[in-house]
Amino acid sequence: MNVLVIKIGSSIITDYNGLDQHRISALASDISALHSTGHATVVVSSGAVAAGRSKLNIRGRIMDINLKQAAAAVGQSSLVWAYERAFGAHGKNVAQVLLTRDAFSERKRYINARNTLITLLEMDVIPIINENDTVSIDELKFGDNDRLAALVASMLDAGRLIILSDVDGLYTDDPRKNDQAKLIPTVVEITPELEALAKGAGSISGTGGMYSKLIAAKMATQRGIVVNIVNGRRSDLLSSVLNGRVVGTEFASTVKRYAARKGWIATGIRSTGVLSLDAGAVSALISAGKSLLPSGIVSLEGSFERGDAVYCVSPDGKRIAKGLVNYSNKELQGIIGLKTNQIETVLGYKYSDEVIHRDNMIIL
Repeated sequence: MNVLVIKIGSSIITDYNGLDQHRISALASDISALHSTGHATVVVSSGAVAAGRSKLNIRGRIMDINLKQAAAAVGQSSLVWAYERAFGAHGKNVAQVLLTRDAFSERKRYINARNTLITLLEMDVIPIINENDTVSIDELKFGDNDRLAALVASMLDAGRLIILSDVDGLYTDDPRKNDQAKLIPTVVEITPELEALAKGAGSISGTGGMYSKLIAAKMATQRGIVVNIVNGRRSDLLSSVLNGRVVGTEFASTVKRYAARKGWIATGIRSTGVLSLDAGAVSALISAGKSLLPSGIVSLEGSFERGDAVYCVSPDGKRIAKGLVNYSNKELQGIIGLKTNQIETVLGYKYSDEVIHRDNMIIL
């Protein structure tokens, strides 16, 4: 299935008067045209809080979490109805899908959400996805819908993620402050220097600026997904991107796609700990494709249970792998540095010779 994920930010479809119906209609027209050419299309859209804020006559960014959730509840119905009407004008059906972070971190919920979305796409429905702000708590929040869009794209093995911004793409400096700033058309590698360049505040309607978009691009390209950041206020750019024209900023993918399970490990489940490895273990994982044994672990951090995800880091602190552990942090404390034939002697039992099996690990 040729899946395309399009992320639409609050600043694109809202203003101080609430939802910008004209802009929503224009975007629906462009997206419907792509959908009609055979692209299974998913829209990740912000805007519920901004729409609710306008309906409740609240000015400025909402800081109180309860008030924000109330605004989201008020605004979400208006947001979906605006899309329903706009896409309906082109004979397209839409579906509202609200997600929280645990839909990605818990394997069963992840599979269920994925199957539901795939079924909708197979029925030619365009899912309109948003974070469930009304019930989300800090521990379950994505932070911004750029990250949510990257997770959805990864979940569906999308070929491309297009993030609509209020600027033309990634610049060498903030174009609103420096008229000498130049657009960067192509990014092959997202470096720490590039991340530092992108840091900045978002608009009053949104939670993320260019930095959050860059982090989302980094997540998606690591899954083999091409990412484009383009100006969401200009028409016909979506078709231009898919036709190969250089518009905005394109982030190239240089890695092969993971299998579905490893994709979930890579981007879905959160890490709850860190294992520091010696040089021999790093070489065994990266160069020899081996599983992680307790003998290669030097130290650990965090509180985790069997089946949780942890990062593996090299002696210089660089993350080199992520995987699902076969032992809790308390169990590992007693066996790090030991040979596999010593595990049962120390613990009184043995789940596995491997702390992380190769099948449950991704190399970063």
